[in-house]
Amino acid sequence: MKHLITFCILLSSHAYTQWQPDIRLTNNPGYSFTSYNNAWCIAAGVNNVHVVWIDQRDGNGGEVYYKRSTDEGTNWESDVRLTINSAISFAPSVAVSGQIVHVVWYDERDGNQEIYYKRSTDGGISWSTDTRLTIENTSSLYPSITVSGQIVHVVWYDTRNFNEEVYYKRSTDGGATWGADSRLTIDPSSGCYLPSVSVSGSNVHVAWENDGAINPEIYHMSSTDGGTNWGSVTRLTNDSADSYNACVAVSGTAVHVVWWDIRDGNKEIYCKNSTDGGLSWGADIRLTNNPANSENPSVSVSGQSVHVVWFDTRDGNTEIYYKYSSDGGINWGSDQRLTNNSEGSGRPSVSVSGSKVHVLWYDFRDGGDPEIYYKRNPTGNPIGIINVNEEIPGAFSLFQNYPNPFNPTTNINFSIPKSGMVKLLVYDILGKQVYELVNGNYNAGSYKVDFDATFLSSGVYLYKIEADGFTEVKKMILVK
Repeated sequence: MKHLITFCILLSSHAYTQWQPDIRLTNNPGYSFTSYNNAWCIAAGVNNVHVVWIDQRDGNGGEVYYKRSTDEGTNWESDVRLTINSAISFAPSVAVSGQIVHVVWYDERDGNQEIYYKRSTDGGISWSTDTRLTIENTSSLYPSITVSGQIVHVVWYDTRNFNEEVYYKRSTDGGATWGADSRLTIDPSSGCYLPSVSVSGSNVHVAWENDGAINPEIYHMSSTDGGTNWGSVTRLTNDSADSYNACVAVSGTAVHVVWWDIRDGNKEIYCKNSTDGGLSWGADIRLTNNPANSENPSVSVSGQSVHVVWFDTRDGNTEIYYKYSSDGGINWGSDQRLTNNSEGSGRPSVSVSGSKVHVLWYDFRDGGDPEIYYKRNPTGNPIGIINVNEEIPGAFSLFQNYPNPFNPTTNINFSIPKSGMVKLLVYDILGKQVYELVNGNYNAGSYKVDFDATFLSSGVYLYKIEADGFTEVKKMILVK
């Protein structure tokens, strides 16, 4: 029997070079900037990309604006103003599930800061009226939003109990109605700030910074039943230096938290991973190592692929950098500089959908006011593809995915008896291609593909292999 050396194909060797040119999304005389709190300002679906930002073109302190692309970030439609009031609207966050786009922010129209929500049920064409999510006489600030199917999750921090605490609210009908506020943290000795929320199926994860009795640290909490009940608080960092700006991303039972801290004397980006839904955690992983400052990381995950962006001063001004792991956050590639201008770039946000990596940030390159910029990698491969058997198979085969039904991750195995071009494509029940899992040359072997369908709606899907004249189709069921 012939044998092969076992190997992994997790990112094509040329994928890092496939970042396309920056696209300027705004062009107006006022300030345009992304959110400070690591809430995602960009959300990518199957073909559509949705972005939100704060804009001062209308003469007041800030309004929430929205823009979308319907061709995976190649072309962009006109700006849409989502808020219209004389008070400041700030810190928007966006999430998408199918054709429903969800946006939250806080504003001061009621005399104090409150959390507001708006949705579009037609992919961003038209929008609902504003929905006030909090009704308090104190401040509710810096929301973060995520969605899985019809369940929408929002977190923020709030001063209603005379201290900064993390609160949670959810909708179980796609944002039409909302449940009561839930207080997640109870710590009268310290404040809890800038929460980040992510979901995979019914597993909801929240990370935040707690200023503590001595210095700020990063904490985590999770729910395994879609936000009905919550586990205990876990402290993720434990050193004498300050830790800030946590951002969390989840795929299945894999949880990834990134933040920046100053334990090394300057500001560096760190990551921590859990493979069991947050029950246990690995050691801190230092992602940056340079004498300058690295801040405001944003993380997105698809299967085993983890993508992180941040801004960095190593080049004498602030630039956007990117780093990638293909094995669930254990090992990481080198830093990649995404921007190169003398005026400075800041507050990046990253989203992954299918084989596309999307990044949004604000930028001063145009002189004077900051503008919103976008960049994408259309050939990045955020799907884990692993050669699982040293023996060369005797025939072409496509196997049933497992688990099936699934939510939202599953594995698909295939075998090829000789090297050549392989395509593995996903279609909806009407036969429309919705995703490209594999498209490249592979050596003979047996492969396992990790597929994360977070960006797809519930339903029946078909997956088809094409290799050297061999074609086979199987059915899989996504249940959210």
